[in-house]
Amino acid sequence: MANSQNQADHKKLRILIIDDEESIFEVIEGLLLREGYDLTYVSSGKEALNQIEEIQPDAILLDLMMPEMDGLETCQQIKANQRWCHIPIIMVTALSSKEDLARSLEAGADDFLSKPINSIELRARVRSMLRIKLQYDALAATQRLRTLNLFNAFLQ
Repeated sequence: MANSQNQADHKKLRILIIDDEESIFEVIEGLLLREGYDLTYVSSGKEALNQIEEIQPDAILLDLMMPEMDGLETCQQIKANQRWCHIPIIMVTALSSKEDLARSLEAGADDFLSKPINSIELRARVRSMLRIKLQYDALAATQRLRTLNLFNAFLQ
């Protein structure tokens, strides 16, 4: 029963996948299919920035190496926006040097995943980032409620 409850909870969770290669989306989609997430694919950083408000992702899987706007710049722009900065970003790349990891983290990425993608590692990292996002959302809701209660007490 707990497993089916977990899957029901996951159905609400949206993951935005940003990669210039649609085949990577298909791989990730196959690896996460059983998890029941709502997956959305966009092929560029610019497209992601234009649609992020509409998509409202709970986590982002972001390719590091893309034409026009690379993953680092996309990550920096997402993290610089107050409405989006709380969305966890997992950088996905074929590069695996410590320098690439450091640059990704400095750009604001929350985690790092190397290609080829390992299904167990992908699921674990996505679950971890979603857990953090849900905790953030719960804290934000509590803060809004406290603010509302203080406001109502002030009015009375």
